[in-house]
Amino acid sequence: MLSALNKWLRAESAEVLDFPFAPSDVARYAALRPAADGPALDAQTWNDMLLAEYSAQLGQGSSIVGQQVLHRRLMGGRTSTAACVGVQALAQDAARRDSLQLACRGMRQADSEISAKLFGAEWAPAPRWAAALGWLAPAFLLTAVLALASGWVVLWLAVLGLWLLLMGIQVRFFEAAEQWERTLLTLRQVLGSHALLAQLDDPLTQDLRADSAQAGTLRRALSRSTLDQVLPGAREYADWLWLKNIRHYFASRDLVLLQRAWLGSSFERVGRVEADLALARHLAQTGRYCWPERGEALRFGGVVHPLLAQAAPLSFALDARGAFISGQNGIGKSTLLRTLGINLITARAFGFCYADTASTPLLPVYSSMQGEDSLASGESLYIAELRRAQELLALAERAPALFIIDEIFRGTNHLESISAAAAVLHTLAASGRVIVSSHNLVLAPLLADCLEPWCVSAPGGDRARLRLQPGVLEETNGLALLDTRGFGDAIAAKADRVFNWLSHYMAHPRDCAGVIAPPAGGLIFKIHK
Repeated sequence: MLSALNKWLRAESAEVLDFPFAPSDVARYAALRPAADGPALDAQTWNDMLLAEYSAQLGQGSSIVGQQVLHRRLMGGRTSTAACVGVQALAQDAARRDSLQLACRGMRQADSEISAKLFGAEWAPAPRWAAALGWLAPAFLLTAVLALASGWVVLWLAVLGLWLLLMGIQVRFFEAAEQWERTLLTLRQVLGSHALLAQLDDPLTQDLRADSAQAGTLRRALSRSTLDQVLPGAREYADWLWLKNIRHYFASRDLVLLQRAWLGSSFERVGRVEADLALARHLAQTGRYCWPERGEALRFGGVVHPLLAQAAPLSFALDARGAFISGQNGIGKSTLLRTLGINLITARAFGFCYADTASTPLLPVYSSMQGEDSLASGESLYIAELRRAQELLALAERAPALFIIDEIFRGTNHLESISAAAAVLHTLAASGRVIVSSHNLVLAPLLADCLEPWCVSAPGGDRARLRLQPGVLEETNGLALLDTRGFGDAIAAKADRVFNWLSHYMAHPRDCAGVIAPPAGGLIFKIHK
């Protein structure tokens, strides 16, 4: 059986194409089959954390099926210990990876997304008249013979009518049959890989073995006659005279509808094997990763971002509270937040992260990092930020989560930005873990009761050796950049004078305690307008 399947594999997928699927196609399976406890990410977090790029990197060398299973795990999966052990062992065994890769190779030929057919809305069975399609061609030929023999005009009219009926049915359903044939090709590739994987003596394929014969039987049932594929012109003759393509279209749709639940199960089991293979292949090529411990504290030793080739490793530890992160302009605060975010996401979804050592909580991650004005929706930056803040607050009320926020409320003036940010972050931190970066340093003392201050720095100006340590940024560089960017001494001097005047009032405030949460006796100051 294995030999026959390998011959079929070479025949149907002599060349691996890796058809480029749209992100919406890759995401469809996760949308149709969300995790039992709901997604652990939302669309903005997916974009903020650059997970489209990361997902594409993971999915290299995988079919659309493997890519879809990986996407679903990223969106809401929580990996098991057994799955982590399996991927870790596979990452260390190149021979096993090669065998599994060969068995999954055929699926990379697929150019059609099939999860919508297997998990979406069902379709109606073939109409009753479809059963009579096989009699149209014999009736046409018999009538033509009788017309030639007798010369009766009535018979020639019948021949013309039958010919028009054959052509009309072909034209009406030709395009649908061609599209469906692409779906069948992908289904046959999945079923073929199911049967091939079942033949391997590998622990990852154990749950494919019991019904591998059914996979082979269905694959053959969903295929057209070999003669149609081999003899020159046979397919066209069979289609346009005998309606073989239209009859196969209706019959195979009914078969898929009948076996839909089992086909969906096969899709998911084969997809899990290919997704595990993709992760193992990725780890085998990755220089820095670990399997983190689980706990409330957040600790990373030598953590990096997987999309940065020359990423500088960072080490730090946060307790059960959140963090307020400050640092000079351009130092890499946003990159740090994305590094934290993607490592927390992969630790939850896959069980590993890109660090030497790590301890992470099993919390969903939500972010707010890329707010902007939108011409399409007519939404200003500040309105977009307010909308996102409301979404995060609603998520915090629903279940414990970790929130990653970069430069909150940039879209309004300085005073209102600080005031709104302090109120929202303080409320958010009461029910979730918040990690926020901001140039508004006054937020650090205002939020000291719930967010631990940390500062990103580059000793000696070497950004390849970033350091994260407790405290608040002491020396800003926003005005220094005016000089280095060529604004001139006059502008720099004016900016310094304004800065010195403002800093007396706002840079290092006193008596912050009680501003956000006043004492039981009520407010201790009045607001003058």
